[in-house]
Amino acid sequence: MTRQSVFFYVQHLLGIGHIARASRIASALVRDGFDVTVVTGGLPVPGFPGEGVTTVELPPVVASNAGFTGLADENGVAADEAFLGRRRDMLLSAYDRAKPDIVIVEAFPFGRRQMRFELLPLIEAIEQSHPRPKLLSSVRDILQENRKPGRNEETAALVRDHFDGVLVHGDPSFVRLEETFPLAADIAAKVHYTGMVTAPRAAEPAEVFDVIASAGGGAVGIDLLRAASGAAERLPETLRWLLISGPNLPERDFAELASAAPQNVTLQRFRKDFPSLLRGARVSISQAGYNTVGDLLQADCRAILVPFVAGGETEQTVRAERLRALGLADILPEAGLTPGIVAEAVETALSALRSGPMALDLAGAEKTAAIIRSLAG
Repeated sequence: MTRQSVFFYVQHLLGIGHIARASRIASALVRDGFDVTVVTGGLPVPGFPGEGVTTVELPPVVASNAGFTGLADENGVAADEAFLGRRRDMLLSAYDRAKPDIVIVEAFPFGRRQMRFELLPLIEAIEQSHPRPKLLSSVRDILQENRKPGRNEETAALVRDHFDGVLVHGDPSFVRLEETFPLAADIAAKVHYTGMVTAPRAAEPAEVFDVIASAGGGAVGIDLLRAASGAAERLPETLRWLLISGPNLPERDFAELASAAPQNVTLQRFRKDFPSLLRGARVSISQAGYNTVGDLLQADCRAILVPFVAGGETEQTVRAERLRALGLADILPEAGLTPGIVAEAVETALSALRSGPMALDLAGAEKTAAIIRSLAG
């Protein structure tokens, strides 16, 4: 019997959350017997997309500012029409070679509007294919608020006209699509909740730290890490701290943190065993990105969340506030973060009782593969 094939497009622009989530889904699809091609368009991230998949790397683009309103190449130079045209042609050629049964587009059309220059031609190519593959949108549980008139209507129209399904990677008992996408009722028949896509429950940690401060991809986390390092100096030196900068923290910032770190602070760029480390930690300090929160829920670790809000971002704030309402996290503002504020929050968190694991569906990767298998027939 011929194995069905999946063509999975993912574009990360600032952090690494999108590529991490897509990679976990791709791995689950491989385990389920699909042939998977993952097309990436951001800076390379060690360990992703993972083993067992065919990878197509487009010339990378990144967000040219925190508001995600422009695109730049890997050297920070604004991406011109010729550069973007080469990317589009490479994407279409990869699609023609793959001849997939299913196409998954991560985020679009709910996000990644900057990528319309290549995604709309891809959708056109899909519509002209014989046989036509199924087209699915893969989105996180909480969407960025659209403030511009007509954007939600445009998104709903694209879903109605071209997409066979929308995979919402969340548990509806925690948050539903209509809470951050007002026109969800218009596309309700195409929506499938998968549960949260998280890593498998981690083993016991090889090392134990009392407090772990992490900056995700690291592109925008320097203030959080500086404040955490300063807080470590103010609290008892018997507390062991781990600061994880992320691969995208500029080298000069990493060197600055390393030179100022107290004796009880370990600074590292990346820890593949991050979910395991959280199981042994008493407190985590981090932004409120999808993947980090998923790891925290798996580990039952007390969380201090610093939601990313630059450029009008709303997604992390919604997630953090929902967790605080459930008694699972405390929140600190991104603006004005100081060592004193962080130290006080850590003291409070250290004295708090663990709430126990929350009964959320955290097996989203496997459930996504099962849903795709069903939709593919």
